[in-house]
Amino acid sequence: MFISDAFAQATGAAAGGESSLLSMLPLVLMFVVLYFVMIRPQMKRQKEHRAMIEALAKGDEIVTSGGLLGKVTKLGESFLSLEVANGVELQVQRSAVVQVLPKGTVK
Repeated sequence: MFISDAFAQATGAAAGGESSLLSMLPLVLMFVVLYFVMIRPQMKRQKEHRAMIEALAKGDEIVTSGGLLGKVTKLGESFLSLEVANGVELQVQRSAVVQVLPKGTVK
């Protein structure tokens, strides 16, 4: 029983098509895992940070990325004035704000 060349090529081509799809499956699965483990949580953190920065108000006590603690005295479009001590005001970027503290934390 010999297999004809045409039949062997037809079954080989069909199997080759399936194997190329199966070889792409791990790559697709890796991308899906990467999206849910890394990309999606980072986008969520960025959205929360943006909302926190937009909600800043005069009198809020904040911490900057450089570690400065102070009270917001003036708000601008992209900068804010931060009172770190009596009579000492610094100007920092709004994006440098890391955390809003509860009122009464900075004395």
